Amino acid sequence: MSAASQSDPDRLLLLARGGDVAALGRLLERYRGYLGLLARLQIGRRLQGKVDAGDLVQETFLKAARDFAAYRGHTEDELAGWLRQILACSVANLLRHYLGTRRRDQRLERELTDEFDRSSRALDGGLLARGSSPSQQAVRREQAMRLADALDQLSDDYREVLILRHLEELSFPEVARRMNRSLDSVKNLWTRALARLRRTLKDRGT
Repeated sequence: MSAASQSDPDRLLLLARGGDVAALGRLLERYRGYLGLLARLQIGRRLQGKVDAGDLVQETFLKAARDFAAYRGHTEDELAGWLRQILACSVANLLRHYLGTRRRDQRLERELTDEFDRSSRALDGGLLARGSSPSQQAVRREQAMRLADALDQLSDDYREVLILRHLEELSFPEVARRMNRSLDSVKNLWTRALARLRRTLKDRGT
């Protein structure tokens, strides 16, 4: 089997469904940056930096590996949606912990899942060209994951200004208030950050 076929997501999914633990690990690893970015958005909105996004992603992977035998999806879209649901459950559990609530709140989990779905759609289209055909959607899915990985390579300020502007869809004055910067400073930072992101994506072959 070629290296390309071994890393192909459809092939990895097929192998993982057949019980190949190593293939499942490689498959999940593809989503690390993507899930980490979604988790970081929720931490900023709800948990105010009380937890680490990487820890939430690792917990999501552990739960996904434990429950993968029960997974019934067949496509990357379905897998991404399933992983977002697991991540939403983990965030809801943390919120219950910090709020001192013991009862499971399914309404909160649904709300978080919806927010993750909206953030994912913003990631798909916020900095990339939109498309509607199945082939275009597949390309956007792959680009969204690469975009998340590229954002993770940026400095904190560059990453934050792009997330606030494009994923949280804040106006420049709102971004300036969130980052405690002047409006002109934020606009200049955003211009530099966008240029750096594009160079990073180009260097990564995206």
